[in-house]
Amino acid sequence: MIIIISVLMFFLLLMIGLDVGYSMIVAALAGMFFHAGSPVDPVMAPMTLMSNVDSAALVAVPLFVLAGEIMNQGGLTRRLVEWATAMVGHFRGSLSQVAMTTNLVMAGISGSAVADATATGAMLIPAMKKEGYKPGYAAAVIAAGALLGPILPPSIPMVVYAVIANISVAKLFLGGIVPAMMLFGGFVTICSYTAKRHHYLAKPRVQWREQARSTRIAIWALMVPLLVIVGIRSGWITETEAGGAICIYAIVVGVLIYRDLRFRDLAKVFFSAGKTSAVIMFLLAAAGPFSWLMSEAHIATAIAHAVLGISKDPLVVLLVVNVMLLLVGMVFEPLPALVMFVPTLLPIQAALGIDPIHFATVVIVNLMIGMLHPPVGLLILITSAIGKVRIWSVAVETLPFLGWSLAVLFLISVFPHLVTWLPALLVK
Repeated sequence: MIIIISVLMFFLLLMIGLDVGYSMIVAALAGMFFHAGSPVDPVMAPMTLMSNVDSAALVAVPLFVLAGEIMNQGGLTRRLVEWATAMVGHFRGSLSQVAMTTNLVMAGISGSAVADATATGAMLIPAMKKEGYKPGYAAAVIAAGALLGPILPPSIPMVVYAVIANISVAKLFLGGIVPAMMLFGGFVTICSYTAKRHHYLAKPRVQWREQARSTRIAIWALMVPLLVIVGIRSGWITETEAGGAICIYAIVVGVLIYRDLRFRDLAKVFFSAGKTSAVIMFLLAAAGPFSWLMSEAHIATAIAHAVLGISKDPLVVLLVVNVMLLLVGMVFEPLPALVMFVPTLLPIQAALGIDPIHFATVVIVNLMIGMLHPPVGLLILITSAIGKVRIWSVAVETLPFLGWSLAVLFLISVFPHLVTWLPALLVK
């Protein structure tokens, strides 16, 4: 009864426009107030708020956000666009290929789809429109490319999931590499086909000397993903230390090498990163009382029994979970969905003996796909705003990218080794 009251209250508050975090807190308080039997001490609300973010591993989240902000302001993003133009600009549909390649590298830097879409979209959507690309398609390309951000390391959603599920962040980082490269391969193929169909032109091929020069200039940005993976894999640094090291590295490169970042600009950069980090951490904290209430009502156990009652075959159950999460992704943004539903799904994973890294990667890829389709479609909203395009036209143009994303989700669900072989090979 209490969970029904809380869920109804939650959706009612969302419908009237209250923020997701506040909606979760108020709904949880309502559930506590109507709790059957012994009354719930109100102190449980602030206690669960704090306990949900009381983890040293979560320090990596604001550090990765800050690193992305510094790199955007420090000129690293612009150098990556110039490098990608030199390397793949001669392919059919050059600017769409540049957008995908830039987002692939940016994914290994910021860990945030929103940050990547904002940084690359501001530069490339107007450029694509100027060269005759359909405005909706230009925005859709950026939205699809930004989807790679939370799947490749370092990934903010992966850090959050690892903390909730108590699994290795390093293994989860590595588990996302193959699915991300599969997505990237399909996306650039779609871009090539669309360019051929609509006669989007390619830029002249750049001589190898110019490619070498662009690589030399962009090498400081290109090294970041490698430094993160090698540093964590070798055991030299933890995931949290990697976030701090990237921040220092980005400041040094932006101030002393590229000289696009001035020390007086750092206050604005820190303020912007602080606002983004505060939103993320508040969402995680707000899920605490709601998660406690769901645990108190044994909702996780009930859902696990219901799903396991359908089948005991891990593949069938995983496909059922995928369908359920795709529906969740139509309503919730990825981070709130993670903190609300992952504790409910973990008993299912444990009961069937599904590899935790495989299960985590499937869940994360699934929820990230939600950013590519309405009604929430966060990446569609962002890129349509940047490109000043109607949301519906962007949503229509994302359909091929969405279709391939669903195909990759199906493949990694059916073939676990696509996810697990790399973590097993590199992390003992």
